[in-house]
Amino acid sequence: MEASVHNKKDRRTMKTFTTLCLSILTFSAVLTLESAKADDEFSPSRAPVEATRQMIVAGHPLAAEAGLEMLREGGSAADAAIAAQMVLNLVEPQSSGIGGGGFLLHYSAANAFVNAYDGRETAPAAATPDRFLDENSQPRSRADVIPGGLSVGVPGLVAMLELVHADHGVLPWARLFEPAIELAENGFPVSERLSRLLSEAGPDLFAASARAYFFDESGTARPSGFILKNPELADTLRRIATKGGDGFYLGEIARDIAVAVRSSATNPGDMTPQDIADYVAHRRQPVCGRYQRRTICGMGPPSSGALTILQTLALAERPFMGRQFSARALHLVAEAGKLAFADRNRFIADSDFVDIPDLLDPDYLSERRNLISTSRTMGRAEAGTPPDAPRAGRDGTRTSPGTTHLSVVDADGNAVALTSTIETRFGSRVMVRGFLLNNELTDFSFAFEDDEGSPIANRVEPGKRPRSSMAPTLVFAPEGDLEMVLGAPGGSLIIPYVVKAIIGHVDWSLDAQTIVELPNFAGRNRAFEIEERYANMPVIDQLRALGHEIRTQPMPSGLNVIIRKSDGRLEGGADPRREGMAAGD
Repeated sequence: MEASVHNKKDRRTMKTFTTLCLSILTFSAVLTLESAKADDEFSPSRAPVEATRQMIVAGHPLAAEAGLEMLREGGSAADAAIAAQMVLNLVEPQSSGIGGGGFLLHYSAANAFVNAYDGRETAPAAATPDRFLDENSQPRSRADVIPGGLSVGVPGLVAMLELVHADHGVLPWARLFEPAIELAENGFPVSERLSRLLSEAGPDLFAASARAYFFDESGTARPSGFILKNPELADTLRRIATKGGDGFYLGEIARDIAVAVRSSATNPGDMTPQDIADYVAHRRQPVCGRYQRRTICGMGPPSSGALTILQTLALAERPFMGRQFSARALHLVAEAGKLAFADRNRFIADSDFVDIPDLLDPDYLSERRNLISTSRTMGRAEAGTPPDAPRAGRDGTRTSPGTTHLSVVDADGNAVALTSTIETRFGSRVMVRGFLLNNELTDFSFAFEDDEGSPIANRVEPGKRPRSSMAPTLVFAPEGDLEMVLGAPGGSLIIPYVVKAIIGHVDWSLDAQTIVELPNFAGRNRAFEIEERYANMPVIDQLRALGHEIRTQPMPSGLNVIIRKSDGRLEGGADPRREGMAAGD
């Protein structure tokens, strides 16, 4: 597997990641509700999509169609992912695009090889640790700093996708932009979800060009069905299609990004054209571990996704977990999540800047597992002391769900899991040449040390990549064959969403569509979180009896999953909580 390893400690840590056996996990259950309405409540809204040759599941039907078009022309999984992502930039602008970044896992069937690609945004060279502090050296509110230029990181998506195409593309680079260019020129119908999110956001915090694009002169959001055209984005995509990454990172587009950031009427930033020119996407070492005789591979730092997912599963292991959607099972997963998130918040950040301890060390996991009681919640968990743990402060950074995910399997068995983002819905609300810029720098800790004076690993530093929760994931069967391609949007909720989906397939043997529609729940070292429409489950009172504080909330997961069956058939599930679609042949 390709790697970007910077010292001997990194190499030893990554070796531990990729060889650690987590086969002790026996989290097995059939998700049933302890009430008369259980069957009705857990029946999926539709059957999974099936295919025998190739498949894509993306966050919008037009993106899925563009990806499938590439596959039908003989394109690779990488080609389909790039084409779909360009369309998502246009039709799902609240979530991702070339003004943001992402992470991508690629599986090459010919040599059973996994590559991991890092297109995470970076802080400008002028960024300092006190970036988001007020005049009294206190952290400003997220809502205050998100709009405008101060929150914008150097976009990484284009560079990452160009690198992926160089490694795994089949069709010409320019061909992959044609569906998005055509839709941008001729227009696309605004979806109900996009219109609703615009109405909820309101026009006031959008920069002038973005406001004019998304709202009419009275400030009313474009209605569902409105044909929205974006000729500026069409021109931008043509430049990138013709000149590649240089068309984005050098010249007029880069100049205009820097100008928009620095001249923002709200929170002007400090990005320069040189910051943009200096951006480099990386090949990283994937983080892999064993679970129920499967191999699970995900994205390593600066993403916290794979490490926290694997740690949660390991800590939740109990031989008496049970085979039902029980208080015991939910309790153990939530308690495991608390411990994993406590470690995540303290230790995980950009590995180019900080040393990350071995959070999957078997002895350490055993020690942490002993902290979980089956009869009572631990309350708030504290971070542990894993091997070679650095001195690091507690970090309360919160993330927002302006993210998308797509999964692809091509006719040759290659696969892509791509999660991309502009951070908060509609990012910084600043638009340049038809695309929105991210607010990714708010994924850094606003403070740079905790109350005890310990430096926070995820503090702002020049050129650094903020910690992410994005978790594109590949699961391989005991025999080594590709079995599952998945991921989700959702901020730090991505982690429990992916945990749920893996358990749903591996332990509960559910189909792809049922997996994505299962009730969402999470333990993120705060109250036990449950999807609000399942707030009246009898199991909730049982969790309260164990001491859990219960928080109900919307949890629009947006999981997009492909399962490859043992006979080679493909099964796709798109989360109806959003507007995704599975399509295949």
